[in-house]
Amino acid sequence: MNTVRDLLKTSGYSARAIKYYENNFNVGRIENPDAHFTYTGPCGDSLEIFLKISDVITDAKFQAIGCVGTFIFGSALTKIIIRKKVKDCENFDEIDLLKHVGEVPEQKKHCAHLVALTFKKTIEQYKE
Repeated sequence: MNTVRDLLKTSGYSARAIKYYENNFNVGRIENPDAHFTYTGPCGDSLEIFLKISDVITDAKFQAIGCVGTFIFGSALTKIIIRKKVKDCENFDEIDLLKHVGEVPEQKKHCAHLVALTFKKTIEQYKE
């Protein structure tokens, strides 16, 4: 019998990507966030990002209705940005996420774009 880990590995996900999926880091809500944005991509996946910010991003959480890729990149994003200054995250994009996570199936790379775009819009909302 194949485990989820085996299936993801066979499908082309890196060990790091699988770790993010298995642990689902920072899935949830933040009450009274300093920044919050929800976006639905053309694929139908929806992502909601919550941020707490003081001098740096002190907490980041997300909720998603989507596929494995959306959860992998959502988890990766939150782990990357916590303890960073907003100005240091302003140019963060899907290429940064793809490099960090490693190999994913070609058809899941758009999930990195969904997560990066939602994060960008969350930062824009915060700056307003």
